[in-house]
Amino acid sequence: MGVLNVTPDSFSDGGRYRDPQTALARAREMVVEGAAIVDVGGESTRPGSEPVSEQEELERVVPVIERIHRELDCIISIDTMKPAVMRAACAAGAELINDVMALRAPGAVSAARETGAAVCLMHMQGEPRTMQLNPQYRDVVAEVEAFLAERLAACVAAGIPRDRLTIDPGIGFGKTSEHNLRLFAHLERFAAQGVPLLVGFSRKSVFGALLKRELAARLPASLAAAALAVYKGASIVRAHDVAATVDAIRVAHEMRLRERDIP
Repeated sequence: MGVLNVTPDSFSDGGRYRDPQTALARAREMVVEGAAIVDVGGESTRPGSEPVSEQEELERVVPVIERIHRELDCIISIDTMKPAVMRAACAAGAELINDVMALRAPGAVSAARETGAAVCLMHMQGEPRTMQLNPQYRDVVAEVEAFLAERLAACVAAGIPRDRLTIDPGIGFGKTSEHNLRLFAHLERFAAQGVPLLVGFSRKSVFGALLKRELAARLPASLAAAALAVYKGASIVRAHDVAATVDAIRVAHEMRLRERDIP
């Protein structure tokens, strides 16, 4: 899953792809590099970010999704928390709703069900503006695991088929670096929930804290994490650096397949 932020303030590439034609060119580049999914986001969810209006988010994402749908052969994902944006984006061509709120906004479950799109349910403690102020857990792995199990059950009960659901433990969303590393160490527990596991940790601050690396120097750490995540059972890796990440996860995938072949 390649990241396409059409925002002015996303932590890694905010402002670079706000023009629809520039965004389309970047999407095309990512597909050539091996992205099967392009994840379009019109509202930053970086720590400390401020929300944007529904209308502004629509104006950012819908023209981009329409162009990608018309010109490229890929799955389009809409990264949003807003039911109206979910509906409009899917009408424009999106097939996956990637929601950091796990469809907890009023009307979100109904909107997702009505679109017929696949859904990624992510765990986040709090909300983006304040989520990193003081995140606390008794047992971060057990709590995130229980949250995602509850959201899966709620969505199925509301009429969204389980085979349309994906989960994401939310690395970096309301977690300290230690919480993130613990979640990563136990990814196989999330993979065991019986739906595809999506992970997103490209260039994130956990690598800055662990390795004392600035944003531009976090690619090697991101690639190592991507390969390990696939080896632990992740099905989708969300990344900014598509070509390099595709290489890393292909190696991990091939090794995992051969490990299973051993008599």
